[in-house]
Formats: sequence, C-alpha cells, structure tokens
Amino acid sequence: METLEALVALNLISGVGPIRIRHLLDHFGGDPAAVLSASQGELDRVPGIGGQLSSCIAGWQSGVDLSGELRRIQEAGVTVLGFTDAEYPALLKQIYDPPPVLYVKGRLTAEDGQGVAVVGSRLTTSYGMDVARKLGYQLAYTGVSVISGGARGADTAAHQGALSAQGRTIAVLGTGIDRVYPSENGDLFERIAERGALVTQFPFGRSADRGTFPARNRIVAGMSLGTVVIEASLSSGALITANLANDYGRQVFAVPGRIDSPRSKGCHDLIKKGAKLCEGIEDVLSEFEYRFPGSNRPELPTGQQEFPSITLTPSEQTVWDALGRETLEVDPIIRGSGLPPSAVQVALFSLELKRLVRQLPGRRFERVSSEN
Repeated sequence: METLEALVALNLISGVGPIRIRHLLDHFGGDPAAVLSASQGELDRVPGIGGQLSSCIAGWQSGVDLSGELRRIQEAGVTVLGFTDAEYPALLKQIYDPPPVLYVKGRLTAEDGQGVAVVGSRLTTSYGMDVARKLGYQLAYTGVSVISGGARGADTAAHQGALSAQGRTIAVLGTGIDRVYPSENGDLFERIAERGALVTQFPFGRSADRGTFPARNRIVAGMSLGTVVIEASLSSGALITANLANDYGRQVFAVPGRIDSPRSKGCHDLIKKGAKLCEGIEDVLSEFEYRFPGSNRPELPTGQQEFPSITLTPSEQTVWDALGRETLEVDPIIRGSGLPPSAVQVALFSLELKRLVRQLPGRRFERVSSEN
C-alpha cells in the first residue's frame, strides 16, 4: 500500500486523530502502511493507544471503506496531500497537530505560504462585513492569499473581497469537501475553488458538528502568517483561531469596533492582551515587511470597490420583494409573498444572516440596504 493511501485510511478510522497518528508513526518508523499491518499486540505498546482503539486499527479493513473513499476522491477531482508531501503547506507542518492529510479542491501554491487569515463573527454587523470585504480585497490585491473558514458573516465577506480583487483565497471547511456548509455558500465555494482552494482534513460525507469547527480553526491559524479578527464577542469561535495563532507564534491583529457593542468586546480584549490594533491593510503588511516590501506592492485602487452581489434563493427573493421599502410585521409579509408561514420565517431568518434584513421590536422587519 502506498504511503498516501495508508494515511487516508488512518484518517478514516474513528478515534484516531492527528496526535495519535503522529504517535503511531513515531513508533513505526514513520511508515503508515506498517501501522495498518501491525497486530493488536504491537499497537497496544504505542503510547496513547488503548485496547479498544488498537483493536479498531488492527481490524481497520472491516470498518473503513478505503476503496470507496479513493474512488470519491478521483471522481470529485480532489487532490489529497499527505503531511510528508512537498506541496503540503509548510506553515501548517510547524504546528503541534498538523492534519495527516488535506483534501484540496482547487490548487494550493507556494504563494499561499504567505497567506493571512481574516476571521470574525457569523452574526456580524454591516460595519464588520464592510471591513472584512475591504481587507480581503486589499490583501488579495497586493498578492496576499486570504485564508478564512467559509462561514457566514465575516468569513464570507473576506472571501468575497479577495475574489473581487481577482486574488487568491482559501476556505478551510469544517466538513467533508463534498458538503456545503452553510448551504447558501455553494456558489461562493465554486468560485473559491476556481481562484484558490477549498481545504479540509475531513473525509467525504463528514457533516459539521461542534468538534469539527475547532479543528478547522487550527488549520486556518496554522496555514497563516497572521490572523486578523473582525468583530468577535467574548464567546466567538474567532477567538479560538486567534488564540491558536498566538500559540503557534503567529501575529494576531484585531479590528476595533464600537465600545458599546458586545460584538466588539472580543477584539478589544485581544488588543488589551497584546494583539496589534488593525485599522487597515498597512497595519498588517508592516508586520511582514520582509515578505511584502512596500516598494514591491501594487498601488491600491482608489474609490469604491465592486463586490459580488449576494445570491438569494427563490423564497428569499419573494420575501425580499414582499417587504419592499416598508417596515412590516410577519403577517403582511406572508400575505404579500403568498408563501407558507414556515417558509417566510425561514427566509426572514436567512435574510437576517445575510445582513439584508433586520428585525425591529414587535417582530417588525425592514430592509438593511437596497442591494439585490
């Protein structure tokens, strides 16, 4: 069995994560095929591998559909990189628990080794969305790969900004590469795969859960020279990414916000703890002057940049049209749209997440902007 196939198989075994795989490889001379051919008795002698887990590894062929996974990889046009491959991101290799394999849709390049992460809240304000798009655009325009988590809110805006600049952007997923989460980002992910890459450590079919997002965040931080945080509450997952970046010895930047907004408290706390205050792209690039000397940077365009419009589902578009320029309660929106109440509620919630509609006291709704 080839090394890469063996790593894919190890990655498919339940309960065998990156740290345990590293212990196994250390014990078996770095050969993943030797791990898979080892007896349960041999596996029992590996630190951190107990009886039940050693049994699962020894009998991996009964619980792992390796041939099916390899077929899915080929049919989807996905590249898999093992952490011994030359194309595997060099910065990611330096962290404590690099993923043994990365599924890549699109292409990673040497320039991505100079990427910067831009992350933030899923429930960000229009200010946060504007800042994320602007920073994503300007970083990509100057040749910096923009890395983020593909989530709603700031992540999506950062990817959109980078794509608008015709630059590179990488979305690290908290699912298998065949899953689209959030569902409304399907078109965005296709564009990212064309201009950069979708990346995940998870095999095909893996859905998002509470454990997949911290794993994704460590890849975002691990692949990046630095991490910029835009709008994060004190409980935001973006702070996990920032803390991981700090643990990896990478620079952390925080964009300030309103002092009375809970969504700014996480960023302000990062600044108090030593993160660099970020008011614009120069605050980021000045930290990496040796990589991005000012004399080599293209001059940023002046004026308003054009960002990609937000795609609406048919139900969202119907509710958007029914809302019009008025401030309405739910019942008039239902009557005006002609949709079932449940469909209207779902569409309103989605439009709120996309920052196109806001809810006012008394369950009244109004448009946030006139786009779309």
